Amino acid sequence: MPGPLDDVLVVDLSRVVAGPHATQTLADLGARVIKVERPGTGDETRGWGPPFVDAADGEKVSTYYLSVNRNKESVELDLKTGAGRAVLERLVRRADVLVENFRAGVMDRLGLGVGRLHELNPRLVILSITGFGHDGPDGDRPGYDAIVQAEAGIMSVTGPPGSPSKVGLSIADILAAQNGVAGVLAALYERTRTGRGRVVRTSLLASVVGAHMFQGTRWTVARERPASVGNDHPSIAPYGTFRCADGQIQIGIANQGLWRRFAPLVGLDPDDPRYATVPDRARRRAALTAEIETALKEGTRAEWLARLDAAGVPAGMIRSIDEVYEWAQTRAQGLVVEVDHPGLGPIELPGPPLRFDGEPPRAHTAPPRLGQHTDAVLAWLDEQEGNA
Repeated sequence: MPGPLDDVLVVDLSRVVAGPHATQTLADLGARVIKVERPGTGDETRGWGPPFVDAADGEKVSTYYLSVNRNKESVELDLKTGAGRAVLERLVRRADVLVENFRAGVMDRLGLGVGRLHELNPRLVILSITGFGHDGPDGDRPGYDAIVQAEAGIMSVTGPPGSPSKVGLSIADILAAQNGVAGVLAALYERTRTGRGRVVRTSLLASVVGAHMFQGTRWTVARERPASVGNDHPSIAPYGTFRCADGQIQIGIANQGLWRRFAPLVGLDPDDPRYATVPDRARRRAALTAEIETALKEGTRAEWLARLDAAGVPAGMIRSIDEVYEWAQTRAQGLVVEVDHPGLGPIELPGPPLRFDGEPPRAHTAPPRLGQHTDAVLAWLDEQEGNA
């Protein structure tokens, strides 16, 4: 498929989420991604469910696997055998990028360490993603998303006060994937000057800590230990979830201009000294919330959202996942794509978050069945080597 990376070949040795999400992003950008999987079982997420969906031939397809593997080709290789490693080395010689998220040291034990990979192909960019980093006292620990959310502090600042909570998405994996993609793109650009590839390393831990933002500096600079405050913002008020007559909405008043537009709507004086500044409102959050909700309970969510929108005040409905995918705005942004799965037929998947001006919507291919492209990729290698 044409795209900014349509001349880039990616060999994907990764599995589960962080690596596959990174390679899916590269595939969305036009790269050719060949996913190398273990014979018989493949990526672990092929077995993760429920939910599973029954294919026409009886195969149970994991919707988890479908979420991070579109636009790829699948080949089965046993990298513990000489024959499997030999095929991988053939792919490496022609690749631009190799992505792996094994625990530290696994690639070396397979005889495919950085030295060997760059001996095969000095131009190869290698992306390596681990749970806790490639060195240091915890570098050899396995790192799944939920574990890193706990260890890296996300859970301590998420959820109701006193109840550490996991984010409902694999956010550590996703952050690591996007950081990995940024590193790969930078390394590919650098290669245009140097002619050589380099190793890009990131981890779930690094990616979460790198996203701490104001929660991090609250501690590193102010020595204030952050704690969870539910849906409220720890520094800004009113900024969170508020009850109307028929449910809840989200409101964000992030500056004085917005406050002056919002306050009269809920019967408050914007110059009331109790709530005059951002710090004043944050200190008196509970009292302010009670006054706001007294006003909001007189109208429905739809009524209040209309009033807030007319006043230019940021607010929104708290949507369920199904509502998001049926929302006209989601579909207008190309965030739902249809693909033709070989066993399920036409299905819809979450779409890519990037668009490029002047380019029509791109066609996407379904996440592949295990080994679906093994014969075709081997034939392609034979052809390429025959033409060399």
